[in-house]
Amino acid sequence: MGKKFIYSILAFVLILAAFGFWYFQRNIFSKEVLKLDILGPDTVEVGQKVDYTLKYKNNGEITLTNAKLTFEYPEESLVEEGKRRFEKSLNDIYPGEEKTMTLSARILGQENELKIAKAWLEFQPKNLKARYEVLTSMTSVIKFSPLTFDLDLSSRVETDKDFSFSLNYFSNIDYPLSQLRVKIEYPPGFEFVDSTPQALEKNEWLVASLNKAQGGRIKVSGRIKGDVGEQKVFKANLGLWQEGNFVLLKEATKGVEIIKPTIYLSQLVNSSPDYSASAGDSLHYEIFFKNIGGSSFENLFLVVGLDGNFFDLNSLRAPETTNYHQGDNSLIWDWKKNPQLRFLGEGEEGKAEFWINLKDELPITEANNKNLVLKDSVSLSPAREEFTVKVNSKLVLEQKGYFSEGTFNNSGFYPPKIDQRTTFTAVWGLKNFYNDLRNVKIKAVLPPGTSLTGQLLPRESNFLFDSQSREIVWEIGEVSAGSTGPSLSFQVALTPNSSQIGSPAEIVGLVTVFGDDAWTQETITGTAPSLDTNSLSDANFIRGQGIVQ
Repeated sequence: MGKKFIYSILAFVLILAAFGFWYFQRNIFSKEVLKLDILGPDTVEVGQKVDYTLKYKNNGEITLTNAKLTFEYPEESLVEEGKRRFEKSLNDIYPGEEKTMTLSARILGQENELKIAKAWLEFQPKNLKARYEVLTSMTSVIKFSPLTFDLDLSSRVETDKDFSFSLNYFSNIDYPLSQLRVKIEYPPGFEFVDSTPQALEKNEWLVASLNKAQGGRIKVSGRIKGDVGEQKVFKANLGLWQEGNFVLLKEATKGVEIIKPTIYLSQLVNSSPDYSASAGDSLHYEIFFKNIGGSSFENLFLVVGLDGNFFDLNSLRAPETTNYHQGDNSLIWDWKKNPQLRFLGEGEEGKAEFWINLKDELPITEANNKNLVLKDSVSLSPAREEFTVKVNSKLVLEQKGYFSEGTFNNSGFYPPKIDQRTTFTAVWGLKNFYNDLRNVKIKAVLPPGTSLTGQLLPRESNFLFDSQSREIVWEIGEVSAGSTGPSLSFQVALTPNSSQIGSPAEIVGLVTVFGDDAWTQETITGTAPSLDTNSLSDANFIRGQGIVQ
């Protein structure tokens, strides 16, 4: 029993010695000897460039080795390197040594949002196997956002009626923002109709770039259904996608109340509710209004605003009781001059009208180069409507003829002689301006004394000829908006007769082009004059040279 007790005592002493050695090794060094701080501003602005100064100091008596510094920028920061985490291996940190390092980023987020920067430093005391880590962080608050984002939406909307609203944005950040997105959450019962610019989806738009002091507007049209008195809430967000997450920069919320219709507005253009206009058209606008509410209206103003620069404003004609404001292209009917607006009782209706022409050449820009519409807004408090008129495409058809030039080698006499065969090259060209066209075809009739030689370019053209009616048909198919369509060259042989002596001989008759406008669903036509021997396009052609001899 004595020996067992002694062995037990020895074993306990050995265990105690081993634990003491381990404890000594663990505690001869404290990680608190390394001081790590992040210095930065307490408050920031959205888009501001922030400098973070990392400061570390070895306050101990042992050299620190195998050091690695890691810094994590606040979430949703813009970093030049593109990575939110910065890592760097450091040289040995000697006793008393102090160093600093500055890293920069631009801060994104919303006002009053907290932005936390974090840093940690791993190291190993010299001659020790243990590794230590110190951590620190600093918090900044976003006090201001130089971004403006607004929902311009009427507070009262009639149920099941078309209306529009705007999403307006502006940046005063001293840094260009790119790939911004505008998103909106529609309330139940809202039906999206259209937007300017076009949406990526019905509720999302891309803002490619936004520099300082620049802004923009997104206009949305739709209709909403609901019970009278019901509140509908629209919520819009401005932000950007970053690493698969949507970074919210600004948000706007606005509610509208569904109200009972009171005044009904409608419009006819050239006596049609769905008229399709063409460049150069004379347009007669008729605005109709009717009180469909339960109370009367007095002392009303009717305002019509013309949008866009397609109208020839110099051609505007309206009754003497109408005032025209040139600055905003608006026409105003004042109750003082119009008895229908002085008092509008229940069920009563009225009318206003004006006349205006479209320009012969409609100005096209990059933002508006296809599927054109004429827009006008009609306001008669408390009602407001926006109307659109689709614009037909414009076709320009050209017919040219050649003898000494052109695609084919022509032969015969020029000036032409009776009973002698002469060949000419006819060329058709087409230009389409505003909308895509389908089922485009060009037709003409070959006059007596002419025939086709079979020479055709391009050879694969869908070219038809009816020998009995002598009608030529070139079926083109689709022609894109704003494009110069394909051209066709074909050779015609002419043999004049004695009745044509002293006059030019017709080679190809009047040419007509037809096409279905994909935008307006109207059939568009165009013509080109007939081609004769005295209207050739050869460079050496002299007028009068084509008289038959």
